[in-house]
Amino acid sequence: MDAATFKHIKYVLGENPVTLFAFVLFTVFVLFALVGPWIAPYDPLVTDTARAMQAPSAAHWFGTDAVGRDILSRVIVATRLDFGIAISAVALSFVFGIALGLAAGFFGGWWDRIISRLADTIMAFPLFVLAMGIVAALGNSVANIVYATAIINLPFYIRVARAEANIRRDAGFVEAARLTGNSDWRILSHHVFPNILPPVMVQVSLNMGWAILNAAGLSFIGLGVRPPIPEWGIMVAEGATYIVSGAWWVAFFPGMVLMLAVFCFNLLGDGLRDMIDPRRRT
Repeated sequence: MDAATFKHIKYVLGENPVTLFAFVLFTVFVLFALVGPWIAPYDPLVTDTARAMQAPSAAHWFGTDAVGRDILSRVIVATRLDFGIAISAVALSFVFGIALGLAAGFFGGWWDRIISRLADTIMAFPLFVLAMGIVAALGNSVANIVYATAIINLPFYIRVARAEANIRRDAGFVEAARLTGNSDWRILSHHVFPNILPPVMVQVSLNMGWAILNAAGLSFIGLGVRPPIPEWGIMVAEGATYIVSGAWWVAFFPGMVLMLAVFCFNLLGDGLRDMIDPRRRT
């Protein structure tokens, strides 16, 4: 990272305190994902019926669940799995969606017709129901959750990339690159793609939040990660049955962390756009 880029990022973060807060929160989640198993105060899988359903205290900040597991430890360790699913799914949909959308918008013709019909077909289904069907058909493994989440997010990238490429394919800088002998694929990768990144990065940020919600939702209905693996959706599902009996903490803290993660990614979008947008570097 050169000095100009670092200065620009510092300016964007200083200009918008909300974006700075989102990046700080994101950094905390990343640290939990990287070192969570080592900083968790207790083993997230070890049960102890003698301390079951204890309310939040100095020993257990988030309390314990029905089998005596420390909820704080499980929430911290679950960050790696939930972020891993979200990042993997969004990366897959980003790569394939952007490639298909650029081809559709830049070349048009049968490329556009086939790729647009693919996106329309996926969007014709309720997306969470489609994810449920994919996971139910393939099996509720982590890999299948990633594939299902990537498939339902694919149309968003196709549509954004198609629209942006369609606008820019006749732009002056594209014509200049073409006149200097650049091939269409080089123009796409070196000239069009960098200029469509700002709106795409906003979509990436939003999709990260949706991917985490999708994984948690599948786990909540029993089609996601299987217990006793720590995962935010499972923990909310397990704790929901105890709310009426007064044990609010079992579902509250995992749900609160899930909400903060989605909130964080929703706030990151504008900041990422401002950092990447070439027009903001002047």
